[in-house]
Amino acid sequence: MRPRGERGSGSVLVVSLIGAVFTLTAVLVPVLAQLPVSQAVQGAADAAALAAADTASGLVPGVPCDAAARAAELNAAALSGCTVDGLIATVSVSRGVGLVTLGSSARAGPAP
Repeated sequence: MRPRGERGSGSVLVVSLIGAVFTLTAVLVPVLAQLPVSQAVQGAADAAALAAADTASGLVPGVPCDAAARAAELNAAALSGCTVDGLIATVSVSRGVGLVTLGSSARAGPAP
């Protein structure tokens, strides 16, 4: 027979454990959801840099930074920076995810 003072202590432990698991889940899910978006932003930066480099080399007609902006928009990102030095294009893109803005940059051009 148990003493009366310990009655119901298992319920308190279970409720505390459920609260801890819920809190941990509420914190980790948004953080882990940003991982695939981060990869998508890097892909958008790569595509934008390649588009700008192709345009700078004359392979595609147009303005390099305009082509980079279009490529970034097609990949659900916004062009935040673009520089072209000869045939080498360097771009930066960003994308908002909730309250966080993820950014990435990429460089493309002919092989040395």
